[in-house]
Amino acid sequence: MRVMRRWQLCACGAMTALLGLAPGVSSGQWLNQMDPRIPRTPDGKPNLSAPVPRAPDGKPDLSGIWLVSDVKWAQNIAVDLKPGEVPFQAWAEALYKHNLANPQDEPDARCLPRGVPKINAVMLPFKIVQNTDLVVILYETFTLHRQIFVDGRAFPADPNPTWLGYSVGKWDGDVLQVDTIGFNGKTWLDFDGHPTTERLHVVERFHRHDFGHMSVQVVIDDPGAYTKPWQTIEQFELLPDTDILEFICNENEKSSAHYVGD
Repeated sequence: MRVMRRWQLCACGAMTALLGLAPGVSSGQWLNQMDPRIPRTPDGKPNLSAPVPRAPDGKPDLSGIWLVSDVKWAQNIAVDLKPGEVPFQAWAEALYKHNLANPQDEPDARCLPRGVPKINAVMLPFKIVQNTDLVVILYETFTLHRQIFVDGRAFPADPNPTWLGYSVGKWDGDVLQVDTIGFNGKTWLDFDGHPTTERLHVVERFHRHDFGHMSVQVVIDDPGAYTKPWQTIEQFELLPDTDILEFICNENEKSSAHYVGD
């Protein structure tokens, strides 16, 4: 049986966000594959309110398939902020207004990678695989991945600019703090078009509250585009008994030719 999530019928850009609003999530490549590690209620349903699982070293185990609980953060990362609270530099605010009016300019409308933190908040799941010294995030979105090194290493002195950056992590109690730099400045923070530069530094604080719920505090520190750091908090839910799918955008992309804007 071939499985395709509704929003994968159109692979890219604003149309992906629109289709992603459709309720419900299909199972992944293994249909109805019960995971024996998931706690269950007496009727066999996943108990997402069960305690946080722990790794052998005692740290919270963030492993699992996660999906943002509300696509609003992908559409507008500043949705929970009051008007005027995004500390734009003048040029960045002008570019944001241009981007907002011209969704056809969005990088992933042309099947280019979604950057951080936008890639976490789209309505496509991601899979966290956690080891002691390395946390890997596998994204269904464009079949991308991130490596978060938790081995004490420093950032490279002169990182080669990339779409998803270079990530190092450390534990602060039960919270995994991830610092990411080395971006190429070509990504948008969200579908609305908050811009970035190569000076972008993203700080994510992953906090698993119970078995099925996780929040991520996101701090945007980009002195090339904003006058000071600013932040938001995104919420995620565990998807039990499923997996991520392969998602190839540029194999037969036909959406961008039909986009219209000002």
